[in-house]
Amino acid sequence: MKWYIFRRMLWAGFASLIILTITFVLMDQTPNQRIMEVQMQAMMDGVDLETAEQAAEERYGLAAPFHERYYMFMTNIFQGNWGWSLEYNQPVIDVMKVAIPFSMMYSVPAVILSTILGTIIGLYSAANQYTTKDYIATFVAFFGLSIPNFWFAVITLVVFGTWLGWVDIGFNNYYAMSAEGGFTWLESTDDNHRAFIGQEFEGDRYVGILSPGNLKQLILPMFVLMTTSIATVMRYARAEALEYMDADFVKTAKAKGVSSRTIVAKHVFRPASIPLMTIFVGRILGLVMAGSYLIEVVFGIPGIGLASFEAIMRQDTDLVAITILIPTFLAIVGNLVEDIMYAILDPRIDYSDK
Repeated sequence: MKWYIFRRMLWAGFASLIILTITFVLMDQTPNQRIMEVQMQAMMDGVDLETAEQAAEERYGLAAPFHERYYMFMTNIFQGNWGWSLEYNQPVIDVMKVAIPFSMMYSVPAVILSTILGTIIGLYSAANQYTTKDYIATFVAFFGLSIPNFWFAVITLVVFGTWLGWVDIGFNNYYAMSAEGGFTWLESTDDNHRAFIGQEFEGDRYVGILSPGNLKQLILPMFVLMTTSIATVMRYARAEALEYMDADFVKTAKAKGVSSRTIVAKHVFRPASIPLMTIFVGRILGLVMAGSYLIEVVFGIPGIGLASFEAIMRQDTDLVAITILIPTFLAIVGNLVEDIMYAILDPRIDYSDK
């Protein structure tokens, strides 16, 4: 088992290296928008185009040969020097310190709720196979898998934000922050706080991650993100549970008069939970990270997805690399955790000779 984990960790490092290399090559070969802006400005000002271009390349660190820039890029990444974000005009690590909590605010609850609700609905649907309730659950699952997240996000924003007015259209970053500018869980403040600019009220209001205003604006992103992930978990849970619904030990339990709820909870869920562990981390995490990119762009959440989108548009190479590396690393670690959990839950699985 130790050798297996060691090999998987080596593979995780190698996969991360490949992804970073591809990211660097793609960003390097793409026409640089900042250089193009300098060229345009030089032509408008009547300045020598070649001189302005060379000055811009030296200023942005693009004058060195390709292999030197690649070596410097990889060295800085693995030494923890993640570079400078030209888009945000601050170190990349500082950008990530703000972006990661915003992404976790809605993605972590979405993963937990999707796992719990998807498993319960899947088991219930399997216990009531080919009934009206099963057909309704299956229809809802296929609906969740079929609709694109970005389209559903726009629709929910129009309906609940514009038509009904239940939520604000824009995302207020300051709801989650204290008066000093850092993240806080929950604290009271007055109308001088930046979250309430333009609002007049008496007494105190709450700000912080768990404040009512912040939780309210996270409901729609969580709901949209859960539509795909909960449907995936539900379909897997139903399929795994059906394999055991006609097993001999289940028939024996029914013959003894055990209630359907007890059979599902004790005799079906336990064996079905082992294959389910293979999807909970890797696939759900992949769905969440992929969906969160589009969701953050639509809702304006300043998380990893929106930072990555803006960095790609502005060719902010250092920020692009980190915003791609972090989700990729989480997915790789998630797959490793899956395999370890699989071996722990089912002792028959042995990786020692593989």
